[in-house]
Amino acid sequence: MEGKRHKFKPTNRRRRLERSLLVVLGTQVQMAGERWRTTDGDRGRRRWWVKGSSNLGIGDGQNTLNVLKFGAVGDGKTDDSHAFLTAWQALCGARGRTSTLVIPASKTFLVSHVQFLGPCSSSRVHIQVLGKIVAPEANAWSGRNSDCWLCFMGVHGLVIDGSGEIDGNGETWWNKPPSCRRPTALHFHICDNLKLSGLRHLDSPSNHITIHSCNGVSATNLRITAPADSPNTDGIDIAGSTQVDISDSFIGTGDDCVAIKGGCSNINITKVTCGPGHGISIGSLGQGGANDQVEHVHVRDCTFNGTQNGARIKTIPGGSGFARQISFEQITLIASRNPIYIDQYYCNGKASSCPDVGKATAISGVTYIGFHGTSADDKAINLDCSDQGCTGITIENVNITSSVQGQPLQAICNNAHGRATSTVPVVSCLLP
Repeated sequence: MEGKRHKFKPTNRRRRLERSLLVVLGTQVQMAGERWRTTDGDRGRRRWWVKGSSNLGIGDGQNTLNVLKFGAVGDGKTDDSHAFLTAWQALCGARGRTSTLVIPASKTFLVSHVQFLGPCSSSRVHIQVLGKIVAPEANAWSGRNSDCWLCFMGVHGLVIDGSGEIDGNGETWWNKPPSCRRPTALHFHICDNLKLSGLRHLDSPSNHITIHSCNGVSATNLRITAPADSPNTDGIDIAGSTQVDISDSFIGTGDDCVAIKGGCSNINITKVTCGPGHGISIGSLGQGGANDQVEHVHVRDCTFNGTQNGARIKTIPGGSGFARQISFEQITLIASRNPIYIDQYYCNGKASSCPDVGKATAISGVTYIGFHGTSADDKAINLDCSDQGCTGITIENVNITSSVQGQPLQAICNNAHGRATSTVPVVSCLLP
């Protein structure tokens, strides 16, 4: 069930973000093409920024650059950050329709925390990853921890593809206390017309890929993996973005395979195999009383294999906004827990810890069609809505049996309004 695709119009929030980014570019890069290095206090943590020059004059048409030509070693021990950023300077500043930076095969490139800043001179910027890019161990991140490892900001028309690997070296982070902020491996902020394909992403300290304030994103043929017990290692997190398509990918991590957060619309997820992990989630929404809005999300032809949740919507009491026009269709379940789950009492995993407040994110127009397979939990369908209720719930052609022989399954509802037809287990708890 496809929702109407709306023409993107920048919101006031996005305009403010873009103005803020321009301020960042102006203060961090005072001359086009100049590289800056700063040191944070006496802790010696190096951070690098590069703004591409528009005056390099590499030439028109197709430009192909190899990171080895810019001094990268690729032995997995030498810090190649400087070479990568010098190559980015040339790539981002190259004139012409298409410029390509090649990260060659059979090499391992150790790269520290870096920020790649746009806008670039070319309308299309291409990074082809054939080798391996690896993050340093956690103890090498001296000083304050960053929010991201490889950060792209304001780069429009960016394409990152290839058969290579991005290794976040997360196992050196996962046992650290919660107060230690772990970086996202790959972060995109205000990167419109973004295309990601073909790569393997593994063992991020936190989220593997974050897409924030982007319009027009395609992510396809990705393989994202981390151990099932690795904390907060979401596969793909999306926030404040529109027109995002994720397809033909495998995601198995320690948290949500895909998480769709506030400010998102027109999100399509097709032919994704998820597991291990926490399923494909809308949310969490409403944290800290936020007004979060999500609409026109369509998940189709996906498989949940051994996941803690399947199709999930999670909101925190006290928030506002809405989650509406959401569909999950033709879903295969293999011993998945909580196959169909609306949780409006998402508070540290315990409803008893939720504050007693009247406000809640409004949930409406949610459709579940064509779920087939097995549940590892006796609650195959759990619609736990707030006091204000969920409306317009549709459940059709669902056949879920237990992965445990002889175990009966149930459907339970709390303040859920809608209709159900042809379902196993029988859904008799929906209100009109």
